[in-house]
Amino acid sequence: MKSEFSTPQRQSKTGLLVLFANSLFEFLKAMWIVLIIFFLKGKATDIFWGIGIFVLVLLGFGVYSYLKYRTFTFYIDEKQNEFVVQHGILNKTKTVIQLHKIQQVNLKQNIIHRIVDVYQVNIDSAGSEEKEAVINAVSKEVAMVLKARLLDNERVDIVDDSFEVEKEMENKPFLKIDLISLLKVGITSNYAKSIGLLLTFFFTIYENLNQAGAEEYVDGSKVKDFIQSNTEVYSVLLAIVLLFTLIFIINIVRTLVKYYGFKIAKQKGSLVMSYGLIATQSTILKPEKVQIVKITRNFFQKKLKILEIKIKQTINDESKKDKSTIEIPGCNEIERDEILQLIFNEIPEKGEKLKPNFRKLLFSIFILIVLPLSAYLAIGNWLVNSLFEYKNIAIVCAVFIFIGLFFGFKNNSLFINNKHIIMQSGAWDVDNEVIKIEKIQAITTSQLFWHKSLNIGSLTIHTAGGNVSFQLGKFDKINQYVNHWLYQIEKNESNWM
Repeated sequence: MKSEFSTPQRQSKTGLLVLFANSLFEFLKAMWIVLIIFFLKGKATDIFWGIGIFVLVLLGFGVYSYLKYRTFTFYIDEKQNEFVVQHGILNKTKTVIQLHKIQQVNLKQNIIHRIVDVYQVNIDSAGSEEKEAVINAVSKEVAMVLKARLLDNERVDIVDDSFEVEKEMENKPFLKIDLISLLKVGITSNYAKSIGLLLTFFFTIYENLNQAGAEEYVDGSKVKDFIQSNTEVYSVLLAIVLLFTLIFIINIVRTLVKYYGFKIAKQKGSLVMSYGLIATQSTILKPEKVQIVKITRNFFQKKLKILEIKIKQTINDESKKDKSTIEIPGCNEIERDEILQLIFNEIPEKGEKLKPNFRKLLFSIFILIVLPLSAYLAIGNWLVNSLFEYKNIAIVCAVFIFIGLFFGFKNNSLFINNKHIIMQSGAWDVDNEVIKIEKIQAITTSQLFWHKSLNIGSLTIHTAGGNVSFQLGKFDKINQYVNHWLYQIEKNESNWM
């Protein structure tokens, strides 16, 4: 069977259900609070008319989805060596991507995709601030062959050959993360992210209920009564226990859902990754596109003999850097070395070590501890005396901040060898960011005038995957290395873009 992309093609016909479900999901996501309150508080006649309106909305989404399907086409311009996507019902849009700039092609499946047996194809390219193209629904055969054609930049004629990657993923993965490793990752990581998700969820629910006129469903009097009927210490301890219980649950569920069945195989010098419980994803990572490799490990993960790897690719918008980052959770040191060997053709070693001056720690203590405590004492002494009732909490916070700053300073180091730069940082989660010198785009050095006599200054390394900074190190040593790196970059002729 020959796959031909030189003429415009539409998405799979069964993909109409995916387009309809996507539109309906966006509507329900925006209106679910209003709908729930309407059915809870509305009268029988109101509910009847509401159901009728909802049916009309469904019909409208059906027509809209059909028009989106009819106006969406994609093809490969063989003469110009470009991938072209055209879409738009009223406003026609044409997106043209040069094949040699395509950085990554991801295949995804959510529940609806699985039901109708189609795939979503996401195409990223270097030089774009966001995903260049999303093809929402194509058959498995088309998705696999299109992916191989776009990434390999060569014609693929036989569909059966496109399944070599899939067979290799099933039969010969060199890394397969089991359920126990994922549980370890869920228990030992992403505390801050989980707290943020938890607070965002509760504040969103609270705000939506208030805006929808359902204040009676939000009753904080029971919480106040509970706090007043118990000691302050007991209430705080109970809140902490509940918070960490929720965090552990969120972490475990999030990790299992996102990374279930995570496996990596080698294919033509690239990494082929597949993972996901509800929404599955298949990704090919080319080593030459990698900008920064971050290896993260905390105390608990070290004891459990696991670590996390984040692979950063080209980004143009810092707010969307997470979308260009590939995460590999729960691998061990042997698997880490295999991944590094494939990406860098060697295992980067830590070379000469540069440490920041102790003034970096003193400055951080002054900004984060001395100034806030001074403001607290001043306000409590002259304006609000009742603030001193919380002095114990203020002292505990100051102690925790000091411990974090101390260990952050202790771990902060810059390691340099002939080919790589390794930036180590972090207080609890210790990160080691590995950069290949030839992929540096620019280097910035800075020195405040009062630091000249102390011979200390700062360094920022700019890459297409983000920036890495090292502050208040020996400035003459930094400049010596900067000159050497610039010389290496100048004479380097590799084309990693």
